[in-house]
Amino acid sequence: MTGAKQRTKVLILVMTYPHPSVTHTELVCTAGITESNEWVRLYPIDYRYRPVEQQFKKYQWIEVDLEPRGKGNDNRAESRRPNLDSIRIIGDCLPSANNWIQRRAIIDRLPVFTRNQLERQFDEDKAAGRPPVSLGIVRPTKVHDVIIEPTPGEWKPEWKAMLSQGNLFGEEMKEIRKLPFAWRYVFECSDSDGKPHKAMTEDWEIGVLYWKELARLGSPDKAAESVRQKCLAMVADSRDPRFFMGTVFHTTHGSCSASSGPPKKPKPASDCGSLSLRALSGL
Repeated sequence: MTGAKQRTKVLILVMTYPHPSVTHTELVCTAGITESNEWVRLYPIDYRYRPVEQQFKKYQWIEVDLEPRGKGNDNRAESRRPNLDSIRIIGDCLPSANNWIQRRAIIDRLPVFTRNQLERQFDEDKAAGRPPVSLGIVRPTKVHDVIIEPTPGEWKPEWKAMLSQGNLFGEEMKEIRKLPFAWRYVFECSDSDGKPHKAMTEDWEIGVLYWKELARLGSPDKAAESVRQKCLAMVADSRDPRFFMGTVFHTTHGSCSASSGPPKKPKPASDCGSLSLRALSGL
């Protein structure tokens, strides 16, 4: 049974690389925050099968009718089932100009956690029978590396069959190229006690970048390394990295991340006024 839908404004912060779905044709894991700074996970979203006027982007506000809980047995605290036909885009994407001033006005007021804190909260909620908190921002204190890991070269058999046959409505299937690599951040937080964490980045932009670099460089390994360097640049000393992290459905601590690397806030200018600050553009 579903409850009354609520019209909700959501700023999109997370969009993952698409993967096939027998039930929904395609899924793009999507999350954002409401006007009251609450995380919501929009599931399911068959993004590329939406009309062009509904194809929102990251850092863009939308309005959408949301059910008060997730689809089926998805009881994670932030999950909401959207009425896809109700999606309406509101304005342009928030720009990254001027040191991310418009974006930071929103993300800087969101609470940040350590990886361990998020996992403890998840466990405590599950043990108490509460819908578990499963989304949050992790601010690393140190990023050691980005690891490249090979992945299976093909989709699961049932997904391959679906992609070759078309969906239930007879629509032509849109190609989803299987990424042959995954990229994982190795990082520490303030309470890591010297034990680094690993988290895979599944940003849609990472997948797009890989295919562009493969076309440019002609080598899968070189393209994967180019993506790695881009990921490292997003967490460089000149930036203030955050990981938008969430648990994968049906798992406990299998976390994935979308990364955000706004420039660090500039230091106040000197009283003498002889030097001016140069704002860094956001990635």
